[in-house]
Formats: sequence, structure tokens, C-alpha cells
Amino acid sequence: MPGDSTKVGEKNSAVREMTMMPSTIETIDHSLHDWLNEEVNPFATTNGGWEKVDIRWVSGERSWQVKADRDIRDNSSRIILPMITMHRTGMQKDPSMKGVAWAHIPSDSDAKGGARTLTVSRRIEPVKTAKFANATASRLYKQQTFPFDNKRVVYQTKTFSIPVYVVANYTISIRTEYVQQMNEIVQPFLTRTGQINNFFMLRDGHRFEGFIQNDLSDNSNAVNMGDDSRYYLNTFDIKVLGYLIGGGKNDEKPRVTIRENAVEVRIPRERVIFGDINEYLKKGFYRD
Repeated sequence: MPGDSTKVGEKNSAVREMTMMPSTIETIDHSLHDWLNEEVNPFATTNGGWEKVDIRWVSGERSWQVKADRDIRDNSSRIILPMITMHRTGMQKDPSMKGVAWAHIPSDSDAKGGARTLTVSRRIEPVKTAKFANATASRLYKQQTFPFDNKRVVYQTKTFSIPVYVVANYTISIRTEYVQQMNEIVQPFLTRTGQINNFFMLRDGHRFEGFIQNDLSDNSNAVNMGDDSRYYLNTFDIKVLGYLIGGGKNDEKPRVTIRENAVEVRIPRERVIFGDINEYLKKGFYRD
């Protein structure tokens, strides 16, 4: 309807749908790979012209790569250069390297889990709220749909566990055949972040911060006069401040916990305890 500000999907809507994606170790790995491939987006001059540099995660055995992943090797089983490889060298859980959530908030011990103070969203549960409102209206005004100020509202609150901050260390290796290719690839890494060395990465709605370390090591074999193929190899490290939510696939509790509030509290009344029956009057409430 025109003028309806609660329609889902509109830019200025009061109600919008949100998807809470998991944040795992693989999420951090993919975020760095996406930053290298899409943000830095390195190109170099090759025999085929100005081409995109292949970025690959170091995994798998060499024998498997030779047989199955033939796109990265030539007919002599040598890797086609230039190429950028990345691999995670370590991970730390450093209490001094924390993000926004500094305090430790333990999750609830029930089957649902989640920290009740970390609320994702809250909305009115219409069906149960309507039942309470109709029952009150029927009792007071003898009409279920009679309008009145209903105080008994049922809310659905979504919470999740507090993020656990970790520091992941990655090594980026740049391999080329010529110095010109190395210069063309390295320069964007040095100038992308300007005078500072930090940058931000996005993946599945999560935002991580990376830090390019100062040292750029040269491990080339160009100075050797042996029979080995000449290559240029420069490596540098990237430290990523990320966070993990939940235990991943090994977590028995849900990623997002949904709870409903208590509208009213009722305590059963025991008449015998409060003395409604006179125990000193024989047959006071009974007949022979």
C-alpha cells in the first residue's frame, strides 16, 4: 500500500528480514581470499598479455595436483607463473586482541544456549498476544475483539552466543618468472592501504580486520647459477583479527536462540494452608 513504511524490503522500512550466517574458521579464510582476489585484484604482464594473476589456497598433495589440477601446470608438470598462494600458518586466542565485545558473557546452560544480553532482534508474537487480548476483552467487556490497551504482550527475542575473537596468521607467497612481474604484483599490496597497514574484509555479512606486516622477504633463486628453473619468490605475512560464533558443526545448540517472555505469573493457592477450612469445627463443611 502507498505510504506503508512497514513493508519488508523497502529501504526505510521499520521491518526487515535479517539472515544470521555462521562465522567459522573457513569464513575467515574465504574473506582473506576474496580480498586478495577482488579488492587487490592483481594483474601482471605475461606472454599472453595483461592477465589476471591466479590466487590459490595451498592445499592437497603435490601428486594430486599434478593429476587432477592440471590448469596450474604446463606439459612439463611445472607450475605456470606468475601465481599467488596463501596458507594459514597459525591461530591465536589472545585476550589483548579483542574487538567490540570485551566482556565475557557466558551462554545459558539450557539446551537453547545463547547469551540473553546479546539480542539480535525482538518482535511481537501476534497469535499468542491476540489470545491474551481476546481473553481479557471477553472477560471485561464481553466481546473478544473489543479495543483496549493490552498490557499482556508476548515478544519473541532472538539472541546468540558472544563472539570469540581469534588472531589468524597467513603467509602470502608471490611467485613469478621475471622481476617486472614481481614489481607489478607487489606494488598494489604496498599502496592499497596507504600510509597505514590495516584493511577490512567482508564475508557472509561478517566484517574482519586485517593487518599487513612490515617485512617483505625475498627468497628468489635468481642469484644461483645452477640448472634449476629461475623464479622470483617474495613472501609477507597478514594478521587477521576475526571472531568465531558457536562451535560450528560440532555445536549441539542452535546458532540463534528464540525465546518468549512470560506475560503473567500465577501462583496456585492452597486453601488448607491459608486456613479456609476450620479444623477445630467438627463437621463444619461436611454432612452426615
